[in-house]
Amino acid sequence: MARNLDISALRSFVAIAESGGVTRAATRLNLTQSAVSMQLKRLEMALGQPLFERERKKMNPTAHGEQLLSYAVRMLDLNDEVYARMTERAFEGELTLGAPHDIIYPHIPDVLKRFARDYPRVRISLQSSYTAHLIEQYNAGEVDVILTTETHPGASAEILQESPLVWIGAPGGTAWRQRPLPLAFETGCIFRPWVQRALDEVGIPWTMAVDSLSIRTIDATVSADFAVHAAINFTVQRRYELIEHGGLLPELPSIKVALYVRNGPKHALAQKLADVVRENWADGTTHDKAMAAE
Repeated sequence: MARNLDISALRSFVAIAESGGVTRAATRLNLTQSAVSMQLKRLEMALGQPLFERERKKMNPTAHGEQLLSYAVRMLDLNDEVYARMTERAFEGELTLGAPHDIIYPHIPDVLKRFARDYPRVRISLQSSYTAHLIEQYNAGEVDVILTTETHPGASAEILQESPLVWIGAPGGTAWRQRPLPLAFETGCIFRPWVQRALDEVGIPWTMAVDSLSIRTIDATVSADFAVHAAINFTVQRRYELIEHGGLLPELPSIKVALYVRNGPKHALAQKLADVVRENWADGTTHDKAMAAE
């Protein structure tokens, strides 16, 4: 006899797995905690397997849970696609999200995926540019929601995270020991003047070894140990490493990741996107702190 899995229970299961707990999953699904817990219990009973290991601050999928998660995500995506195609196919709205390229990862892909799943009939486009340009676009009404990296965000900004700017270079590299210090930055990078000022204040000579409009050029140069760069600590990619300079380079300022949501006719829809951004950032920063504590 064929057995059917409950799509609502699978949705609760995926929300718990992605957010790490029942409370955040319930908020995300707009359900009560007891409802989410009951759906999970029914799913575990139906499958005859525990799906999570309950820890003090986080619920982690068991081996069976990890296996189910892969299937569940695909089932939900297919369910939502069928529902969207078989009902009204017209888009309910269109939004533009702007973010600097250096904070696209690790958060923005998941933001886009979650929003598309929760609001399948809203078209969303991503603009990636420098913070200064994004603010100009925002003020001109060209983007609906933006994320920025600033030391002093505007009065209307909501601070999502504050993290230090750190020196980065090639793994095992020695470029950071050279004097003058070779730097590699994009022409419009907001971090560039802060780094130059920090070096000037401590009397370290520097040269702009690479001045480019392309982040790929910067990546190649730094990865080859021809120059050093600076990045927000949680965005450092594996092809780089934090430079352990032991005080031979100056400390850099802390950077705030700020969220701006435009008022106007699309404000209600833009707030839904902002809610997904906030939730994703909260999940990500909680994970970062947990990893740092281990």
